[in-house]
Amino acid sequence: MEHTEQAFMQAFKGQFWGVLRWEQLDTLWEAIRVEADKGWYIYALGEGVPQSPASAEQVRHFIQEIDGLLRQEHTEDYCGIVYADDLKKPRFVKIFDPNQLGSVCGSSGQTILPGWLLCQIKPTYLSAVLPTTQSRKRWWRRLFN
Repeated sequence: MEHTEQAFMQAFKGQFWGVLRWEQLDTLWEAIRVEADKGWYIYALGEGVPQSPASAEQVRHFIQEIDGLLRQEHTEDYCGIVYADDLKKPRFVKIFDPNQLGSVCGSSGQTILPGWLLCQIKPTYLSAVLPTTQSRKRWWRRLFN
């Protein structure tokens, strides 16, 4: 495994904190918006691995769109599907697809991969455990096209 792959996998498997309340998600998004120009990669699992960081504008656009999708499709009074390595100064965020949750905590014994990653380390390919639906692929492609 090359150095960047190793760093990515170490970060991916590291400690994450759950964003339990929608207000916490607002705070997390704001922390990322402030640092939107700090080299964020936006990776939709099931799509190609990004080769370069997104622009600050793309990061802000993604946050706006993913926030809308999560609030529309995760109809709970709590969030619980976004995890960050640090809630105040995040560098790595896992966002789980509300329609493919399974058991995110891993209690089922099966690892469920997030639908999207937002990270400051160049990602490496992660095979999709669950196939990406056509509607999700259309949603992703609409974001930046």
